[in-house]
Amino acid sequence: MIDESLLISVNMVKALGDRRSFVAGDAASRLAVEFFKRTDTGGLIMRVHFGAETEGPPGLAHGGSVSAALIEAMIFSAWSQGHGALAIRTTTSFKQMVPVGATAMVETTIEMDGPKISVKALMTGNANGADVLYAEAEGLFMAIPAAKFGVDGQKVAQMFAALS
Repeated sequence: MIDESLLISVNMVKALGDRRSFVAGDAASRLAVEFFKRTDTGGLIMRVHFGAETEGPPGLAHGGSVSAALIEAMIFSAWSQGHGALAIRTTTSFKQMVPVGATAMVETTIEMDGPKISVKALMTGNANGADVLYAEAEGLFMAIPAAKFGVDGQKVAQMFAALS
């Protein structure tokens, strides 16, 4: 489980010029998302709440909402380093069913290899007092100049790096 005392809140949507996001937002009935910088590793963390409109099977979050949250966290991880990113391939492994109403944390790790960005994400939470691994994902992304999205990538990376 992630020690939340190590986290600093960061508004990644605002940092990117109030861009629209398929996932990130405040809609309590869908996915409510917040981003943080982890102070000990410098990595990006996302907190996601699965509202009533994420339901797939009765009482459970739809797998698409789980995957969407993981992919969003991986893309924003690349953005936190100043890189625009387009998905080439993503895979999600579901480990535990996510109940509607659950709040989970997504932790990302990122590696760059030229224009290729590899990101891993783990979605964890707490169910009945026990830590659980809900899902894990891996993604391969192509780095795209942030300017193509109308964003100053260097400024975003500097802002994220300056958080402490």
